[in-house]
Amino acid sequence: MKYLHTMIRVRDLDATLRFFCEGIGLRETRRMDNAAGRYTLVFLAADETPEAEIELTYNWPPEDGSPPEDYGSARNFGHLAFRVDDIYATCERLQAMGVTINRPPRDGHMAFVRSPDLVSVELLQDGHLPPREPWVSMPNTGTW
Repeated sequence: MKYLHTMIRVRDLDATLRFFCEGIGLRETRRMDNAAGRYTLVFLAADETPEAEIELTYNWPPEDGSPPEDYGSARNFGHLAFRVDDIYATCERLQAMGVTINRPPRDGHMAFVRSPDLVSVELLQDGHLPPREPWVSMPNTGTW
């Protein structure tokens, strides 16, 4: 048996790609547009584990102008986890992009954020960094 991928339905493909590629550091590995099915699939992977992918599924807006499908708060899905080289730099980059750091890396090891589609993402430091301000004093925000 081989793990292949995890699929996430997304509301705004561009915002989600920016979050995962520019913010987290994944790269797009392949893309498929299906006009007949009215959806786009984009696969992302980390350089260190290219065989373990995230599939972003973007269902195109209905042709009749009705509202797009609502995916709720995404709380039915636990979280994705990524090991990062520098958790502080990753959180700073995400913050600069307007992402809320829901659980700051107060311990120099773990943080939680949410994607534009409300998917919870755990960031784990490769090893441990010493606790550092402003993260040590930063409270939790929202849910993750």
